[in-house]
Order: sequence, then C-alpha cells, then structure tokens
Amino acid sequence: MTPIIREIEDADVPAVIALWHEAGVARPWNDPVTDIAFARRGPHGTVLVAEREGRIVASAMAGEDGHRGWLYYVAVSPGQQGGGLGRRIVEAGEAWLAARGVWKVQLLVRRDNAGVVGFYDHLGYRDTQTVCLQKVIATT
Repeated sequence: MTPIIREIEDADVPAVIALWHEAGVARPWNDPVTDIAFARRGPHGTVLVAEREGRIVASAMAGEDGHRGWLYYVAVSPGQQGGGLGRRIVEAGEAWLAARGVWKVQLLVRRDNAGVVGFYDHLGYRDTQTVCLQKVIATT
C-alpha cells in the first residue's frame, strides 16, 4: 500500500515520538515534544509523516533559515525499511523546502553511521568537508 505523506497533526505527536525511539534517531538530550512544537510554530518548519494503514511509519522534520534548508529526524520504522520509504520521505522534505524557494538542503549524520551515510550518498547528498560547531545558549 502506498503511504500518504502529509504534515503532522496534533494527534500524531505520540506516534512520531515512538517512531523516533524505535528508529534510533531520538537522543536523550533533545526533548522530542519541544522539537516538534518548535518546528511547527511558524512557516519556516514542519514535520512530515508517512502514514500507511493508519500507522505513522516514517517522518522528516524540515526547516529553512532563509539561506538553506535542513532535514532532521528522518526516520523509517525498522519493519518498513528497505522498500523506498526513506527515499520518499526525504523527497517530500526536499519538495516542502523547494516550494519555499530553498535550493540547498543539508542534514547531519553521525560519523559512525555508515549505513545512513551510504543511503544519503545514493540520494545525491555529499560530504561538505566542513566542521559543525555547536553552542548551547540559555533561553528563558
């Protein structure tokens, strides 16, 4: 059955969080409820889901900063992997960004995740040979 790819709805949030844990993309230092709410708070971000037979089986968070687009939380249920669903949810994220005039898409992959690096390489993503630096700032 072909999945329906659409934007997340409030009722989907628990299923999406469960998918992120099942697929191994959730990290203890990132609160998924906060991340989903942040992505949905304005026109510059969204969470896309793939639904098959009433069940959320894939996701991709997309956002843009006015210069480039980013994909986060790309996840496919382990039982659904290998059938093209990952490619379809990534393409949906790319289409969402392209519809907003974004022409460059970036994403982060942990260096030791060779299988995922190979997946993105197959989709045309390339290592930018850059270093990603981070600083956590306090918010009130």
